[in-house]
Amino acid sequence: MDSLKRDDGLAGKVAIISGAASGIGQALALSYAQAGVKVVAGYFPGDPHDIQQTVDKVIAAGGQCIPVALDVRSQQQCDELASTAVQEFGRLDIVVAAAGILRQASIGEMSDNEWDDMLSVDLSGVMRLFRSGSRQIEEGGSMIAISSIAGGVYGWDHHAHYAASKSGVLGLVRSLAVELAERRVRVNTIIPGLIETPQSLDPVNSLGSDGLKAAGAYIPLGRVGRADEVAKVVRFLSGDDSSYITGQELIVDGGLTVRWPG
Repeated sequence: MDSLKRDDGLAGKVAIISGAASGIGQALALSYAQAGVKVVAGYFPGDPHDIQQTVDKVIAAGGQCIPVALDVRSQQQCDELASTAVQEFGRLDIVVAAAGILRQASIGEMSDNEWDDMLSVDLSGVMRLFRSGSRQIEEGGSMIAISSIAGGVYGWDHHAHYAASKSGVLGLVRSLAVELAERRVRVNTIIPGLIETPQSLDPVNSLGSDGLKAAGAYIPLGRVGRADEVAKVVRFLSGDDSSYITGQELIVDGGLTVRWPG
């Protein structure tokens, strides 16, 4: 049976992940550890989720994980995250932008500061991390951004700033896929649908537990997704099995976007 195992080319590689303290970022750190990828886990110090939980999960899976405080609004801190990978592990192969914030505000009540802060984290934060990563990443590396079904596919009332940010990620990824192709660096984005994470469980700014449960009945597969299911797709885009995929958006939504509305 061992001869039938596929080698996805991930073992021995090094990844940096923003937003690694919870949700998709945490699930990805664990998935990478299981594939033999060393992880530098960026976390926001103001996040109520403890990055040590991510570190413990990775170590329990036999992996290596270095936590680094990260505010993606700071170019210097993004640079330090990428540099840590090279300093501690000798290389950088994978960059994943998973950090993001979600706030509710109607367009009539939204302040310029609320708009600017959302874009600074959810769009410019991706750019900053990719800019830092592009300076350090090995030839043939992979960069992946986490977008959203809101903005990436659908509109979402009272979330125009969030949707605009997530939509902007698509254009950023397409352009960088072309720009970095000469170095064989692939750049793609994941568009998650309704995924159960601490962010989506927020009843004030997102759907909350009851909202997710109700939405699950409308999804063709009959449920909302799990963070590890998104992480597996990111892992696929990180390895050799996706060697000819770049500049693309992969929707992970249980069929939500293709369902007839009737």
